[in-house]
Amino acid sequence: MIFKAVGDGKPYPEHGLSSRDWAKIPPRQIRLDQLVSTKRELDLRSLLAKDSTFYGDLFPHVVQWKGELYLEDGLHRALRAALQQRLVLHARILDLDVVDLGTP
Repeated sequence: MIFKAVGDGKPYPEHGLSSRDWAKIPPRQIRLDQLVSTKRELDLRSLLAKDSTFYGDLFPHVVQWKGELYLEDGLHRALRAALQQRLVLHARILDLDVVDLGTP
């Protein structure tokens, strides 16, 4: 088992973070088997590309909501880590359980 579960979409509220906002969150280690993927499909070409993170953040983006950890961005990086038999990866984690998004 690579991930805790494979979801289909984002069950959490929209957070509105930009790439610049994500870059302010320091990366920390997380176990792959704690993550719930928000995507069911991937592009194998992107997974195998050597420069797949060239234009993006080096760290996957994870959203914590209602005690679950959702892999929002970085599916290819997480799967590449699993293929390398790594159990953990570094990711930026936004904790929506403590962030007030202005929702009632």
